[in-house]
Amino acid sequence: LRESQVLYALLDFARFRPENEYVVSAVIGRDPSPILSYIIIDHGSDTGLRHGMPVVTQQGLVGRIDAVTASAARVQLITDPGSTVNVRLQSTQTETLLRGSITGDLTLEMIPAQVKLNTGDLVLTSGLGGTFPADILVGQVVSIQSREGELFQSASIQPAADFTRLRAVLVISNFKPVDIEPLSPTLVP
Repeated sequence: LRESQVLYALLDFARFRPENEYVVSAVIGRDPSPILSYIIIDHGSDTGLRHGMPVVTQQGLVGRIDAVTASAARVQLITDPGSTVNVRLQSTQTETLLRGSITGDLTLEMIPAQVKLNTGDLVLTSGLGGTFPADILVGQVVSIQSREGELFQSASIQPAADFTRLRAVLVISNFKPVDIEPLSPTLVP
């Protein structure tokens, strides 16, 4: 019964965003490392999955595919210390950066000091950087760190997805991430 409720919720999410194509995948493993945040899903390149594809649940953003085999894929969760997501605050339309951490906490960084933040503000993907589609719910602001005289403030975010209870996810299979690596400046010694 619980599995069917999860599948119906995923189906409702997919109906709400008909512009995307989805592959429903079961979570078949988790990274045992206390530092890294990854899950393993039961679909891979045989079903068209590729590196960089976004992964969501009915609650919101989960992460993106980091590695793929023929029949499975590893998903880097947004809580992973190596994860960064371009996001925007729904209330002010301010674009900023969301980072994961070793503790699994999510932090909004580099928010201009003049932006009025409130606890409860929703955080959505911005679509900038080409790694995630725009307007996927990420979470909400739970606390704000701001000091007088500082140029930027930061905020702690409560993720929308419950990463401890992931049983099934949706991979957005028609989204093609943009590789901006060749555009990154290189330092010449």
